[in-house]
Amino acid sequence: MTRAERANYVARKLAKLYPETPIPLDHTDPFTLLVAVVLSAQCTDKKVNEVTPSLFSLASTPKKMANLKTEQVYKLIRQLGLAPQKSKALVGLAKMIVEKHQGQVPRTFEELEELPGVGHKTASVVMAQAFGVPAFPVDTHIHRLAKRWKLSLGKTVKQVERDLKKIFPIKEWNLLHLRIIFYGREHCTARGCNGKTCLI
Repeated sequence: MTRAERANYVARKLAKLYPETPIPLDHTDPFTLLVAVVLSAQCTDKKVNEVTPSLFSLASTPKKMANLKTEQVYKLIRQLGLAPQKSKALVGLAKMIVEKHQGQVPRTFEELEELPGVGHKTASVVMAQAFGVPAFPVDTHIHRLAKRWKLSLGKTVKQVERDLKKIFPIKEWNLLHLRIIFYGREHCTARGCNGKTCLI
C-alpha cells in the first residue's frame, strides 16, 4: 500500500465513523473559541468546558477580558494546567485585539500568531473552525496517528503538518483534523494500541 492509498483508506474509514464533526470546545463566536483553544494547551477539552462558563459570564468579549486583571482570570482558570501563563496571555491577547484590531479577532495566520499565547496550532484551529479557512492543526493525537498509520515520518509537528497537507485534499483538511482527534481519543490512545480494537 502506498502512502496515498493509506491516506485514502484512512479518510474513507474516518468519514464513515464520524460523519458529524462537532467542535469539542464550547464557544459562541471567534473570540470565545480563541480563548478556549488557548486554555486547552496541556488540558482536556472536557476540563476547559467546565471552566469557560464562569470565565465567559464575566468576559466574553475582548473589551471585557482586556479590562480584567490577570489575577481575576487566574482565579477562574486556576484548575487548568499552566494557569498563570494562560491568565497573562488571555488579558494580553484581549488588549491587543482591542488596540490593534478594533475588537475583532484577526483573520490571518500571521496576525493571530502575533497575539500573546497563540502559536501556529492555536491559530490554525481558529482559522479552520471559526473562519472556515483550510488548515490542518496538528495536536498530539494527530502527530501520533500520522506515524502509526505511516502517513508521516516527521519528528516535528511542522513536518507532520506539511506531510498531511500534501497527501489529503485541501477541502478535507478541516474535517479530517477533527476526525483524527476523535479517533485518537476513542480508539487509539497514547498508552498504546494493540491493533485488536483499532478499526484502522
